[in-house]
Amino acid sequence: MAAAKGDRQVVSVDGRRITLTNLTKVLYPETGTTKADVLRYYAEIADVMIAYTAQRPATRKRWVHGVGTPDEPGEVFYQKNLDPSSTPDWVARREIEHSSHNNEYPLVNDRATLTWLAQIAALEIHVPQWQFERTGGARNPDRLVLDLDPGPGLSLVECAHVAFLARDILTGMGLDPHPVTSGSKGIHLYSALDGSLTSDQVSEVAHELARALEADHPDLIVSDMKKTLRLGKVLIDWSQNNRAKTTIAPYSLRGQFTPTVAAPRTWEELEDPDLAQLDFEEVLDRVSGRGDLLAPLAASRTAALEPTPEHMARFDSTPAAQDRLSKYRSMRDGAKTPEPVPDEAAALTSGNSFVIQEHHARRLHYDFRLEHEGVLVSWAVPKGPPLAGTDNHLAVQTEDHPLEYGTFEGRIPAGEYGAGEVTIWDAGTFELEKWREGKEVIATLTGRPDGGLGGVPRKYALIHTRRPGAENNWLIHLMDGTAKKNSPQHPSSSSAGPTKQLAESGKNRRSSIAAPTTPIGRPLIEPMLAAAGGARDIDDEHDWAFEMKWDGYRAVVYVDDGTVRLLSRNGNDLTDTFPELVQPLRDAVGATSAVLDGEVVALDRHGRPSFHLLQSRAGLSEDESAARSASIELMLFDLLELEGHDITGDDYDVRRAALEKVVSPAGPIRVPPEFDGDFEAARSSSEQLSLEGIVAKERDSPYLPGKRSRSWIKVKHEKMQEVVIVGWRPGAGNATNAVGSLILGIPDERGIRYAGRVGTGFTDRDRRAWVKKFAPMALDAPPVHDAPSEELSRAKWIRPELVGEVTFLQWTSTGALRHSSWRGWRPDKTPEDVRVE
Repeated sequence: MAAAKGDRQVVSVDGRRITLTNLTKVLYPETGTTKADVLRYYAEIADVMIAYTAQRPATRKRWVHGVGTPDEPGEVFYQKNLDPSSTPDWVARREIEHSSHNNEYPLVNDRATLTWLAQIAALEIHVPQWQFERTGGARNPDRLVLDLDPGPGLSLVECAHVAFLARDILTGMGLDPHPVTSGSKGIHLYSALDGSLTSDQVSEVAHELARALEADHPDLIVSDMKKTLRLGKVLIDWSQNNRAKTTIAPYSLRGQFTPTVAAPRTWEELEDPDLAQLDFEEVLDRVSGRGDLLAPLAASRTAALEPTPEHMARFDSTPAAQDRLSKYRSMRDGAKTPEPVPDEAAALTSGNSFVIQEHHARRLHYDFRLEHEGVLVSWAVPKGPPLAGTDNHLAVQTEDHPLEYGTFEGRIPAGEYGAGEVTIWDAGTFELEKWREGKEVIATLTGRPDGGLGGVPRKYALIHTRRPGAENNWLIHLMDGTAKKNSPQHPSSSSAGPTKQLAESGKNRRSSIAAPTTPIGRPLIEPMLAAAGGARDIDDEHDWAFEMKWDGYRAVVYVDDGTVRLLSRNGNDLTDTFPELVQPLRDAVGATSAVLDGEVVALDRHGRPSFHLLQSRAGLSEDESAARSASIELMLFDLLELEGHDITGDDYDVRRAALEKVVSPAGPIRVPPEFDGDFEAARSSSEQLSLEGIVAKERDSPYLPGKRSRSWIKVKHEKMQEVVIVGWRPGAGNATNAVGSLILGIPDERGIRYAGRVGTGFTDRDRRAWVKKFAPMALDAPPVHDAPSEELSRAKWIRPELVGEVTFLQWTSTGALRHSSWRGWRPDKTPEDVRVE
């Protein structure tokens, strides 16, 4: 089932909704094969391919812009680690510990996952020879592989000859080899194993086999990887049996210039002197007519899959750190408390129960518990779960609890941990939308008809704040619209926390306070800065979100119990400059305390941002009529603090979701939507809207206050450069008493260097007004260390304190701006902020 819109479709694949885009994009130019063709292939081949990828960590090779041509090959990205922020929650995944870090890999266990991988142009799927255990560890390999790779001067025919030589030895060892033409240059030989040997042992056997064949056929075979030894010989690569190595998965496409496939073959085919690699259409026809030629190998993957008594004994004896209830038991004595204290480790389950308990301990709080992997993952919520969509409450994660705790009510004796009365406030089941371990949980809870949640489904988001010194702190937010501010209080709820919240939720918490004029009295947060770049910087190693770039003044917004402040990036107060934004911000921000990042823009009569109008509105231009006509709006695009909690360490997607929940756009307050499309579409849309450009942001990137990071890339349609104004030249003729051109500088390691002049882009009124502006800033000597001689006789120098912005055509060989045009002043920047874009 698919909902289509242009070259974009939302499809349902075995019950999973997947958005497909750019279906007509050609990924194989030599054959005209499109992304739609690739998606069709993987959808049809999934029934046989998954047997060889399931439960194995998948490494992906992606060609987002296609494989290219022999004259101009496409760029390929090799991906091991999974980006959880851009991966659908239903994709199975497992983590592998490496020497210096951990990587999370997807498991290609179903057709939906294959479809998702094809959508992101992951043409090649590489997997190891082992699978994950159900408990997460690595099983012994269930297959042995030999990769026969022809050296320079040889072809597939010589590889087939070596394959027959290897078959004789393998069958003599009791192994039944199955050939697969790799889709690239060579042949793979697979033999099923029973899971009794380790990866090291299998590698050793494969290495000895390769050396034996090399000894018998030294003129044809080599087992050493050195390229200098491979001329005119077939390499038997035995190393892919190593636990850390992978091989192209059977039935995977290859990123060759034609859409070939790692295709199972018969031994009879290998005798054909015209043996060639197969493309995807040929493979689909063969599977339709012959079935899966590798079926005997597929059977081996289930060897010892179910836990054996020996395996379970080993698992049960793992350290207590592997027991999710060990901390819970260490804090309780079953002989002294009525709470359930099980003796055994929790068994893995996949239930979806929840319970919220009202806990009258030293302080009243609410215990919010969700069933996950056999335990109740728990948070203590001092104010109770929010029942109004604008509220965010602190949730402190505590130790996991046993499932039996879901029905517990009673009094914990004095002197015991958590002493006090525990009652069930609500309980029921939940529908999970997202569970990102340690980062974010989204679930819809359906409780009892008479429970504290009011008998209606409520969708909650739990977001980890990652605040140093408070690692267990999360925020809990009500995401759905089932409880508006005027929700009635549920009659059965008598607690002081959520009940009081419901009773008072219709009241306006924000008083009408005049725009503040005194310092905010708190540390400033400098905004994160984007690095300049272009298409080549938007690598496929990361998943990117695309936003429009707004042509205005950067503003960090502080909201604190009705008080609103707008500060520029260098700390200048913009609140009085744009007072019309204060009250709308009070109305739009649904939090008592928040810090937001955005851009103040002025819109022309066509609704497009105008930097000229913004200059007039800010009093930096003498154009009074323009100032009166400017319509000021605030574009909010990030959330940095919420209810006193620093969330800059959270991923972009987490912050963005929180921003959209906290801010209710209205009037001049906007939360521009993230662009739904790829880089080229975003840039094209920005041009059509006459915007300044776009900003690409890595979805898994944190917010780095005051830092310029390449996890944010700004791409402008015009070349722009911030400059320091270091002087001016008088005009000619009737303009001798006005500014003819501004002299520009750019900071470098020696101070400030000369960067040319700009003489267009400003009005006659501006030219006259600037003479008065510059008079008290006059200098006798140039503030640049390399002033050209032609400037020394005519220039009037000023203190290098003012920053402006120009557009230009190119840089000259001497480092000056050519064909520049004035855009306006940048009061939000200091000379120290200026650098070559």
